[in-house]
Amino acid sequence: MKSFPNPLTPSEEKQYIQQYTEGDLHAKHILIEHNLRLVAHVVKKYQYLDEDPEDLISIGTIGLIKAVVTFNADKGNRLAAYASKCIENEILMYLRSKKKSNKEVSLYEPIGTDREGNEIKLYDIIETDEEDVSEKIYLRENIQKLYEKVESELSDRERLVLKMRYGLYSGEEYTQREIARQLGISRSYVSRIEKSAVEKLRKVF
Repeated sequence: MKSFPNPLTPSEEKQYIQQYTEGDLHAKHILIEHNLRLVAHVVKKYQYLDEDPEDLISIGTIGLIKAVVTFNADKGNRLAAYASKCIENEILMYLRSKKKSNKEVSLYEPIGTDREGNEIKLYDIIETDEEDVSEKIYLRENIQKLYEKVESELSDRERLVLKMRYGLYSGEEYTQREIARQLGISRSYVSRIEKSAVEKLRKVF
Protein backbone atom coordinates (compact mmCIF):
# COMPACT_ATOMS: atom_id res chain seq x y z
CA MET A 1 0.00 0.00 0.00
CA LYS A 2 1.10 3.56 -0.59
CA SER A 3 2.69 5.59 2.17
CA PHE A 4 0.64 7.95 4.31
CA PRO A 5 1.48 10.97 6.49
CA ASN A 6 2.68 10.13 9.98
CA PRO A 7 0.09 10.14 12.78
CA LEU A 8 -0.27 13.30 14.83
CA THR A 9 1.07 13.46 18.36
CA PRO A 10 -1.57 13.67 21.12
CA SER A 11 -0.88 17.37 21.57
CA GLU A 12 -1.09 18.05 17.82
CA GLU A 13 -4.32 16.09 17.57
CA LYS A 14 -5.83 18.07 20.44
CA GLN A 15 -4.74 21.33 18.81
CA TYR A 16 -6.26 20.52 15.41
CA ILE A 17 -9.47 19.16 16.92
CA GLN A 18 -9.89 22.42 18.80
CA GLN A 19 -9.21 24.43 15.65
CA TYR A 20 -11.71 22.36 13.69
CA THR A 21 -14.42 22.83 16.32
CA GLU A 22 -13.82 26.56 15.89
CA GLY A 23 -14.51 26.27 12.16
CA ASP A 24 -11.02 25.78 10.71
CA LEU A 25 -11.53 23.45 7.71
CA HIS A 26 -7.79 23.19 7.12
CA ALA A 27 -7.49 21.59 10.55
CA LYS A 28 -10.13 19.04 9.53
CA HIS A 29 -8.15 18.14 6.42
CA ILE A 30 -5.02 17.62 8.51
CA LEU A 31 -6.91 15.34 10.92
CA ILE A 32 -8.14 13.25 8.00
CA GLU A 33 -4.84 13.09 6.13
CA HIS A 34 -2.80 12.13 9.19
CA ASN A 35 -5.19 9.32 10.05
CA LEU A 36 -5.19 7.70 6.60
CA ARG A 37 -2.56 5.28 7.89
CA LEU A 38 -5.25 4.06 10.31
CA VAL A 39 -7.50 3.19 7.36
CA ALA A 40 -4.73 1.09 5.84
CA HIS A 41 -4.17 -0.62 9.19
CA VAL A 42 -7.84 -1.59 9.49
CA VAL A 43 -7.96 -2.79 5.87
CA LYS A 44 -5.08 -5.19 6.54
CA LYS A 45 -7.46 -7.12 8.76
CA TYR A 46 -9.39 -8.07 5.63
CA GLN A 47 -6.42 -8.79 3.35
CA TYR A 48 -7.32 -12.46 2.91
CA LEU A 49 -10.85 -11.74 1.71
CA ASP A 50 -11.64 -11.68 -1.98
CA GLU A 51 -11.84 -7.90 -2.05
CA ASP A 52 -9.87 -5.22 -3.87
CA PRO A 53 -7.71 -3.42 -1.24
CA GLU A 54 -8.20 -0.13 -3.09
CA ASP A 55 -11.96 -0.53 -2.77
CA LEU A 56 -11.64 -1.15 0.97
CA ILE A 57 -9.30 1.84 1.35
CA SER A 58 -11.86 4.08 -0.37
CA ILE A 59 -14.68 2.73 1.78
CA GLY A 60 -12.62 3.04 4.94
CA THR A 61 -11.76 6.63 4.06
CA ILE A 62 -15.46 7.50 4.02
CA GLY A 63 -15.66 6.04 7.53
CA LEU A 64 -12.68 8.15 8.57
CA ILE A 65 -14.30 11.33 7.23
CA LYS A 66 -17.47 10.55 9.16
CA ALA A 67 -15.37 9.96 12.28
CA VAL A 68 -13.55 13.29 12.06
CA VAL A 69 -16.79 15.17 11.43
CA THR A 70 -18.73 13.53 14.27
CA PHE A 71 -15.94 13.14 16.85
CA ASN A 72 -16.75 14.54 20.27
CA ALA A 73 -13.57 15.25 22.23
CA ASP A 74 -15.59 15.90 25.38
CA LYS A 75 -16.11 12.15 25.76
CA GLY A 76 -12.43 11.80 26.62
CA ASN A 77 -11.61 9.31 23.85
CA ARG A 78 -8.76 9.58 21.36
CA LEU A 79 -9.80 10.25 17.78
CA ALA A 80 -7.95 7.14 16.58
CA ALA A 81 -10.03 4.84 18.80
CA TYR A 82 -13.30 6.37 17.61
CA ALA A 83 -12.18 6.49 13.97
CA SER A 84 -11.18 2.81 14.04
CA LYS A 85 -14.76 1.89 14.92
CA CYS A 86 -16.18 4.10 12.18
CA ILE A 87 -13.78 2.72 9.58
CA GLU A 88 -14.52 -0.84 10.67
CA ASN A 89 -18.26 -0.22 10.58
CA GLU A 90 -18.08 1.23 7.08
CA ILE A 91 -16.17 -1.79 5.78
CA LEU A 92 -18.48 -4.26 7.51
CA MET A 93 -21.51 -2.51 6.04
CA TYR A 94 -19.95 -2.95 2.61
CA LEU A 95 -19.23 -6.65 3.21
CA ARG A 96 -22.72 -7.26 4.53
CA SER A 97 -24.31 -5.54 1.55
CA LYS A 98 -22.51 -7.91 -0.82
CA LYS A 99 -23.72 -10.99 0.99
CA LYS A 100 -27.11 -9.97 2.30
CA SER A 101 -30.24 -11.86 1.37
CA ASN A 102 -33.55 -10.09 1.89
CA LYS A 103 -31.52 -7.37 3.61
CA GLU A 104 -30.39 -9.76 6.33
CA VAL A 105 -27.09 -11.54 6.84
CA SER A 106 -25.99 -14.21 9.26
CA LEU A 107 -22.87 -13.65 11.32
CA TYR A 108 -21.98 -17.22 10.39
CA GLU A 109 -22.36 -16.72 6.64
CA PRO A 110 -19.06 -17.14 4.73
CA ILE A 111 -17.74 -13.90 3.22
CA GLY A 112 -14.41 -15.16 1.87
CA THR A 113 -11.46 -17.45 2.48
CA ASP A 114 -8.07 -17.11 4.13
CA ARG A 115 -4.70 -17.95 2.54
CA GLU A 116 -5.21 -21.64 3.32
CA GLY A 117 -8.63 -21.78 1.71
CA ASN A 118 -10.57 -21.87 4.97
CA GLU A 119 -13.89 -20.04 5.08
CA ILE A 120 -14.00 -16.73 6.93
CA LYS A 121 -17.29 -15.63 8.47
CA LEU A 122 -18.38 -12.22 9.72
CA TYR A 123 -18.38 -13.73 13.19
CA ASP A 124 -14.64 -14.37 12.84
CA ILE A 125 -13.72 -10.75 12.13
CA ILE A 126 -16.24 -8.67 14.08
CA GLU A 127 -14.79 -7.44 17.36
CA THR A 128 -16.82 -8.12 20.47
CA ASP A 129 -16.48 -4.59 21.87
CA GLU A 130 -19.83 -2.84 21.66
CA GLU A 131 -19.88 0.67 20.28
CA ASP A 132 -20.98 3.38 22.67
CA VAL A 133 -24.71 3.87 22.02
CA SER A 134 -24.48 7.64 22.33
CA GLU A 135 -21.66 7.70 19.77
CA LYS A 136 -23.76 5.64 17.36
CA ILE A 137 -26.71 8.03 17.72
CA TYR A 138 -24.43 11.04 17.32
CA LEU A 139 -22.96 9.54 14.16
CA ARG A 140 -26.37 8.72 12.68
CA GLU A 141 -27.58 12.28 13.20
CA ASN A 142 -24.68 13.62 11.19
CA ILE A 143 -25.05 11.28 8.23
CA GLN A 144 -27.86 13.48 6.92
CA LYS A 145 -25.43 16.38 6.76
CA LEU A 146 -23.15 14.30 4.56
CA TYR A 147 -26.05 13.51 2.22
CA GLU A 148 -26.86 17.21 1.92
CA LYS A 149 -23.30 17.97 0.83
CA VAL A 150 -23.39 15.11 -1.68
CA GLU A 151 -26.39 16.76 -3.32
CA SER A 152 -25.14 20.35 -3.21
CA GLU A 153 -21.40 20.04 -3.88
CA LEU A 154 -20.89 17.19 -6.36
CA SER A 155 -21.40 16.98 -10.10
CA ASP A 156 -24.05 14.61 -11.44
CA ARG A 157 -21.44 11.99 -12.33
CA GLU A 158 -19.62 12.29 -9.00
CA ARG A 159 -22.91 11.99 -7.16
CA LEU A 160 -23.90 8.92 -9.18
CA VAL A 161 -20.55 7.19 -8.60
CA LEU A 162 -20.65 7.79 -4.84
CA LYS A 163 -24.25 6.63 -4.59
CA MET A 164 -23.37 3.42 -6.40
CA ARG A 165 -20.10 2.85 -4.52
CA TYR A 166 -21.48 3.31 -1.02
CA GLY A 167 -25.16 2.48 -1.42
CA LEU A 168 -26.26 5.95 -0.37
CA TYR A 169 -29.99 6.39 0.23
CA SER A 170 -30.37 2.65 0.90
CA GLY A 171 -29.22 1.74 -2.59
CA GLU A 172 -27.12 -1.24 -3.61
CA GLU A 173 -23.33 -0.96 -3.33
CA TYR A 174 -21.08 -1.74 -6.30
CA THR A 175 -17.35 -2.19 -6.78
CA GLN A 176 -15.43 0.18 -9.03
CA ARG A 177 -15.29 -2.52 -11.70
CA GLU A 178 -19.06 -3.01 -11.62
CA ILE A 179 -19.66 0.73 -11.88
CA ALA A 180 -17.23 0.95 -14.80
CA ARG A 181 -19.13 -1.76 -16.66
CA GLN A 182 -22.51 -0.14 -16.04
CA LEU A 183 -21.37 3.36 -17.03
CA GLY A 184 -19.22 2.21 -19.94
CA ILE A 185 -16.03 3.81 -18.63
CA SER A 186 -12.72 2.48 -17.34
CA ARG A 187 -12.21 1.40 -13.74
CA SER A 188 -9.36 3.90 -13.37
CA TYR A 189 -11.72 6.69 -14.45
CA VAL A 190 -14.27 5.57 -11.86
CA SER A 191 -11.49 5.66 -9.26
CA ARG A 192 -10.54 9.22 -10.26
CA ILE A 193 -14.16 10.36 -10.09
CA GLU A 194 -14.56 8.78 -6.66
CA LYS A 195 -11.38 10.33 -5.31
CA SER A 196 -12.37 13.74 -6.67
CA ALA A 197 -15.79 13.47 -5.03
CA VAL A 198 -14.32 12.39 -1.69
CA GLU A 199 -11.84 15.28 -1.80
CA LYS A 200 -14.67 17.76 -2.42
CA LEU A 201 -16.59 16.40 0.56
CA ARG A 202 -13.49 16.63 2.74
CA LYS A 203 -13.22 20.33 1.91
CA VAL A 204 -16.82 21.29 2.62
CA PHE A 205 -18.13 18.83 5.20
